[in-house]
Order: sequence, then C-alpha cells, then structure tokens
Amino acid sequence: MSNVVSIASKPAEGAFAAPPQQTVPQAPAQGILLTERAIKRVRAAMAKEGISPAEGGLRLGVTGGGCSGLSYAIKFDTQPRERDRIFEFDGVRVFVDPKSFLYLHGMTLDYEETLMRQGFNFINPNSSRSCGCGSSFTS
Repeated sequence: MSNVVSIASKPAEGAFAAPPQQTVPQAPAQGILLTERAIKRVRAAMAKEGISPAEGGLRLGVTGGGCSGLSYAIKFDTQPRERDRIFEFDGVRVFVDPKSFLYLHGMTLDYEETLMRQGFNFINPNSSRSCGCGSSFTS
C-alpha cells in the first residue's frame, strides 16, 4: 500500500531512543525512483549475475495473477526492448515495458533488510489494495 503509518513514543528517562527511520523519497509523477538501498542491492546482484550495467539492467513489470489480481515482476535483462522506458540511477538502468508503466509510474522501489524481512518493497501510489506478501496488488 502506498500509505505509511509510523507510531512513535517517548523513551523512558535514561533510555536511548532508536534513530528515526529514513523516509523513502517520492518518485516523480511520470517516472519511477530507486532508493539508494535499492540501487546498491541491484548493483551487487547484477555483478553476481555477470550482467554489465552498460548493456543490461533491471526489468520491472506487472503481470496478471496473484492474490490481488496483479503481481510485480522483477528480473535482470541483458538489454532493453524496443519500446521500453529506460531509467538510470547512478549507473543502474531500469527497463519498464509500456503496459507495465501504466501501473508503475510514480512508484518507488526500496530495499529493506530487517530481522523479519529482507527484499524489495514496491511503494506504489497506483495500488489501491495489496496482499500481505507485498508482491501482489490491485490498481
């Protein structure tokens, strides 16, 4: 879901408060955005897979299916396709096909690594509902 709720409380006297959570930057209305954490993780994974950033990139897409009707697709591709929109973030290219872009414009891709969860988060303002796993949504 695109709404984020944060609940904070004042620490007891003598206790140390955890540092505030980083806010996720908002994507431009007609584009997508990768956070610094996502860029670092994509760059490391591309190196591990042997994909050259100069030629290949991360492919983001949307497919039919999943608990909520649509599912996010994420994979590496060796080159963009003819009609892809190409975004570049600090040397990391992202390819999005025109049909998927209808659902992904304005989206922010973040990477989270906590004790409970590790993986990419799709922060999508076009999503009206998503399932618990976060990989399926309704537009």
